[in-house]
Amino acid sequence: MEPTRQGRATLVDLLDRVLDKGLVINADIIISLAGIPLIAVELRAAVASVETMWEYGLMRDFIGTHPRA
Repeated sequence: MEPTRQGRATLVDLLDRVLDKGLVINADIIISLAGIPLIAVELRAAVASVETMWEYGLMRDFIGTHPRA
């Protein structure tokens, strides 16, 4: 699949794309002072529609059955 450019995208287009395809954010943050690590934060976030998350198997623990069943 080749990327295509269709002019200007709006915020609604971006939100629709994220909910349809999904977005995963992984971040590791370490706050240190004078070279000594003080705080470590691991961030794992998935943003998608319930239907998309169901397709990838992320909602089965929360819902149990298909939401449209």
